[in-house]
Order: sequence, then C-alpha cells, then structure tokens
Amino acid sequence: MQAVRDKLHDITAMRKAKSEAKAEEKAEKELAKARVEVAHEVRLAREAEAAMSLHVAKAGKRAEKEMAKHANAHTNIFVAPGDGTTTNVATAPGVTMVGAPGTVDMVGPHTVHKKTL
Repeated sequence: MQAVRDKLHDITAMRKAKSEAKAEEKAEKELAKARVEVAHEVRLAREAEAAMSLHVAKAGKRAEKEMAKHANAHTNIFVAPGDGTTTNVATAPGVTMVGAPGTVDMVGPHTVHKKTL
C-alpha cells in the first residue's frame, strides 16, 4: 500500500514539475514575442524618422528655390542700431525700402482685398 502511495506522490510531483516548466517556457516565448514586436516598432519608427528628415530637407530646398526665384536682385543694406552690423535684405519686386526692415515705412504697389459680408 505504501508503494502505491509513493508512486502516486511521484506522479503528482512529476506533473507539477512539467506544468511549471511549460508555464515558464510559455512566459519566455511571450517575452521573446514582445521583444520582436518592440524591435519591429522601433525599426518602423526609425524608418519614419528618416523619411521625415528627408522630406524636411526636400521642403527646405524647394523653399530656397522659390525664395531665390522671387527675390529681387536689388538688396538693401540694413545697419542694425547699436552694434553697427550690416545685413543684406532682399525686397519684393516693385517695393522700395524707406525705413528699416520690419517697419511700416515701405512704399510700393499693394492690393487690399476686402471681403463683403
């Protein structure tokens, strides 16, 4: 009778050890799967970041082209008050600088669009 009890106890202990090993293996597999998913998302984020920086660089080049296309060959030299540094300021075609840049002392053709309500 004691031998049967020992045998049952051994079988129960073996089942418990197997189920613990399976649970541990399952947890490790889930962790590995999560790591793979995180690595995938990081790769996608890096690709998107690279694409965005390329897009920003292209937009900057296009903006420079457009500004160069529309810039007038005439530049005015602006002397900053106080420190005496000079800056070349391009004006739009048909506009003459009367005062310092950023002031409202510019003259030239302008169009006022008024909305009627």
